[in-house]
Amino acid sequence: KLIFFPKDNSAQITPLNLKNAYPVKSLREIVEHLNGNSPAAVVTDSANAGETVANNVDAIDFAEIIGQENAKRALTIAAAGGHNFLLSGPPGTGKSMLAKAFIGILPPLTLAESLETTHIHSLAGVELNGLIHHPPLRSPHHTASAVSVAGGGHTMKPGEISMAHNGALFLDELPEFPRSIIETLRQPMEDAVITISRAQMTTTFPANFILIATSNPCPCGYYNTKKNCTCSAHEILRYQKKISGPILDRIDIHFSVATVDHSNLLKRTHHKESPTIRTSVIAARKRQLSRGTVLNANLNNEGIKRAANITEDAEIFLNTAAQKMDISARSYMKTIKIARTIADIDNSSTVDLQHITEALQYRPKISSL
Repeated sequence: KLIFFPKDNSAQITPLNLKNAYPVKSLREIVEHLNGNSPAAVVTDSANAGETVANNVDAIDFAEIIGQENAKRALTIAAAGGHNFLLSGPPGTGKSMLAKAFIGILPPLTLAESLETTHIHSLAGVELNGLIHHPPLRSPHHTASAVSVAGGGHTMKPGEISMAHNGALFLDELPEFPRSIIETLRQPMEDAVITISRAQMTTTFPANFILIATSNPCPCGYYNTKKNCTCSAHEILRYQKKISGPILDRIDIHFSVATVDHSNLLKRTHHKESPTIRTSVIAARKRQLSRGTVLNANLNNEGIKRAANITEDAEIFLNTAAQKMDISARSYMKTIKIARTIADIDNSSTVDLQHITEALQYRPKISSL
């Protein structure tokens, strides 16, 4: 079986170690090869493949973010377990910077993930010199069209949601997005695919991503802060309700970002945090995959029960908290998923009391108007 491919795609084909794969520049070269007149050189050596593979990611190191240690911890948990994440808080607290640093603590892609991700980006018309080896970070603006975010068009190209496959989708100021675009997240967040239906055809693209979203507490951004809020109660309620219940229900970790003391802003650091955190994330993911085939965020209820291994005192505490805090059955299981991820980071075979208490901190904060 002979395989011919464009010579310009050699950097993407070489890592596959294909037998009888020939790079060619034209159909004429294929004909000449088949006739035996001018055989093309077969691709056999992958020793230098890494030199041509797109493997760099321009991410902010966590050490560059002053303060916000609790937010960094929450993002580490999100990366380790593949949990969707919502950062809320007033402007200027570093929400966007934290979200952009998140991609730097994700593990590199496996070869299968790399091929899949590169294929999607090629379908979208992105010119690539090699395979994509690091999880992509896609961050569409809130003015982006529905087609550019969800995909579609005349040629049925994948959109930002699919291009975030195996990586992260960053939606800055989520309530500023049109409600229709926010609702398109429901299927991919649940099924890890997105189906686009048009009059001519229906296409399904993979869309397994971690959602990292940010939100202000109100349109002016200063509700429930020391600064004066200029919004009416109706404006605040309308703004907060732009994120529907079903979407919020699919977000595992909710974190409120606090303001940073100005006296700390000029502090300098000469070390990097992200590589150390990434090592911890990789180790936690290995523990999860040793139990099954998916990360904790994607476990169903039966999978959560098998993986939990929760201690008796931790279960008693969770049951008491669930009753006092009126936690729904879905939130109850979600808390165990997050606690399981925290336990994996701590290299603990059991979900202990401290894992449950930390997981409960990442529930949505309900503010009264």
